[in-house]
Amino acid sequence: MAKKQDADSGMEGVEGALTRTEQFIEDKQKWIVRVVTGVLAIVAIFIGLKRFYINPMEEEANGQMFVAEKYFEVDSFNLALHGDGNYSGFLQIIDDYGITKASNLAKYYAGISYLKTGQYEDAIEYLKKFKSNDKMVAPIATGAIGDAYVELGDTRQGLNHYLKAADLSDNKFTTPMYLMKAGVVYESLGEYTKALGLYEQIRRDYPEYSRSNNIEKYITRSRMQS
Repeated sequence: MAKKQDADSGMEGVEGALTRTEQFIEDKQKWIVRVVTGVLAIVAIFIGLKRFYINPMEEEANGQMFVAEKYFEVDSFNLALHGDGNYSGFLQIIDDYGITKASNLAKYYAGISYLKTGQYEDAIEYLKKFKSNDKMVAPIATGAIGDAYVELGDTRQGLNHYLKAADLSDNKFTTPMYLMKAGVVYESLGEYTKALGLYEQIRRDYPEYSRSNNIEKYITRSRMQS
């Protein structure tokens, strides 16, 4: 008998909870409908914006980028930056298509173009604006900022960016290259023990790069100075 009463009590508790939930939903129904309607409206606006505005803009920007990239590939950096009168250069693409992926990539190209033409402060400005998670491009952009700082005589900032570039992605190309550059900067600062540590790391972890870049010469030189 007691078990039956407990069961009945349990059922009453469940029914009571359901009733309270139903009452809450009924009380908040208008609010819930408004929230759901608002979310759906935002999603619809985003889809429409992407389909009818962003995607066409992206296609147009890519068309302009194609020509600018061709100039970049043949080292015509002035035309790549400023355009040829018929097609926009990277700077105009950045201004005209700011919300596109093409505009972001144009910042990378503009930064490298400025670096190649000795305009180091402009190179730093545009490369710092460039955003990427690509395992090759991101380290190269960061390392290029380091190059610009070194050219400006700010070796500490250059060193910091070389070390950051080496750490961004562990691969056989960019990692040892920027470790090597960092080692050379350490030597220029008279910090030979730190340089030696980086050179030995390159020899240990990146043997192919070590052989092609005569790492033993750097190890011997920094060891003699340590």
